[in-house]
Amino acid sequence: MSPTPAKPGGTRIPSRRTVLRGAFTAAVVTGTAGALFPLLDRDPAATARPAPAQGPGSGSRATSEEFAEMYRGREIRGTATVVPAGAPADDQVAVAAEPVTEIRIDGRPLHVMRRADGTYLSDVRHYESYPTLLETARAAVDELGSARLAPPAAHHM
Repeated sequence: MSPTPAKPGGTRIPSRRTVLRGAFTAAVVTGTAGALFPLLDRDPAATARPAPAQGPGSGSRATSEEFAEMYRGREIRGTATVVPAGAPADDQVAVAAEPVTEIRIDGRPLHVMRRADGTYLSDVRHYESYPTLLETARAAVDELGSARLAPPAAHHM
C-alpha cells in the first residue's frame, strides 16, 4: 500500500477510505442521536397523565366526552367515561385508567374501539379512525345513510 500523497507544502492528504469512514461514523452518530433525542428529552413530570376531573355526583367515574345531538335526522348520543383501573400502593406506579365508550344511534348501540393512539373506530367505519367519539358517530351515520344499525346480538350461554 502506498503512503498518502503529500501536498507541495508537506502536509498529508487523507485517503478516500479515511474520509468515507469518518463521514459514515458521523452519519451513524447523528442518526442515532436524532432517534434517541425525543426519548431522552422527555420531562417525566410533563408526560404523567393528569387525573381526570371529578364532576359533582360522579363518584369514582369522570366523563371526558359526552354528546347528544340530531345529525342528518338521526339521534346520536355518546359518552367516554374514564374508569380508574387501580390506585398506587406505596412505591408502585398507578395503573392507567381505561376509558369506557358508548355510542347510540337512534337508541341502538354502535360498537366502538379505541386505538392505541387515542383515536376511535367503529364497526361501521372500521378502516378509518377519528379523533373524537362525535366524529366517529357522525361518520357512522354518513356511512349508514337511511339504514339502521342491527340490534345487538343476544348472548347465549
